[in-house]
Amino acid sequence: MPAITPADTLALPRVSTSTDATPRPVLAVSTAPSGFEGEGFPVRRAFAGIDYRYLDPFIMMDQMGEVDYQAGEPRGTPWHPHRGFETVTYLIDGTFIHRDSHGGGGVINDGDTQWMTAGSGLLHIETPPEELVMSGGLFHGIQLWVNLPARDKMVTPRYQDIGGGSVTYLTSADGGSVIRLIAGGLDGNEGPGITHTPITLVHATVRAGAELAVPWRPDFNALGYVLAGNGHMGTERRPIRMGQTAVFGAGDAITVGADTKQDSRSDSLEILLLGGQPIREPMAHYGPFVMNTRAELQQAFDDFQAGRLGVIPSPERLPHT
Repeated sequence: MPAITPADTLALPRVSTSTDATPRPVLAVSTAPSGFEGEGFPVRRAFAGIDYRYLDPFIMMDQMGEVDYQAGEPRGTPWHPHRGFETVTYLIDGTFIHRDSHGGGGVINDGDTQWMTAGSGLLHIETPPEELVMSGGLFHGIQLWVNLPARDKMVTPRYQDIGGGSVTYLTSADGGSVIRLIAGGLDGNEGPGITHTPITLVHATVRAGAELAVPWRPDFNALGYVLAGNGHMGTERRPIRMGQTAVFGAGDAITVGADTKQDSRSDSLEILLLGGQPIREPMAHYGPFVMNTRAELQQAFDDFQAGRLGVIPSPERLPHT
């Protein structure tokens, strides 16, 4: 899992919680079911079965891979539409190409993030580069869908390319964890991601036997998803392992810890911590569209079928052959 890790973690700014912070309890732990997306790449549905009141403003999250492709096996998605929300693609291993009908796009590698605000609507494609298709290789990442409030559903689409070297790197009070702050704030530090909906997104590596405690905005919800390894959540030390999501209750601090003995695939606990300010608006979601009403949802389909969400670029602009 080569998402960028600074050579000297002890030189990083340290994150700590106050002594009077209220720990967030673990309300539930769920296991992500497996499935397939796009042209057939394997995913884990991280939020499947979790009550939406604990997810808001998030809609869904897929862990893509971890899979070691043979030559000719890498797959992506065909051109498809979106409206009314944002997609956040964080790549841990491998290479992925994004293009959209609004002119956004680029290549992401280990530790990079692509943040696409679909807003009023566009078409886009996500695909492995030709050289990865030819050679095969390791592929691992996540895609998170972030809802937009009604006032921002029809904003102009926007694309952000967040290189792994530009995220904000922090460490825990004891220096035993690496914190990659991709978006939002944490203990006075800010990540580079620009968001319409206030959220915090963190990828933390917690060394075997170490514990990480971070402050968390009390008006945000809080979730923890294990990408690799095993450990515990909350001060009550609720066991958790790869492919599981913890839902936290109210409070202003989160605690996670890594077991002393890790499995053979990872020597640390790799975890995503994420939360945001709930939108608390009606949601109408079907396929690639997330709106507030069924009428808006129908309008999105009508606009797509009429070509009003954009057109597929000419062949010479496509990122694949």
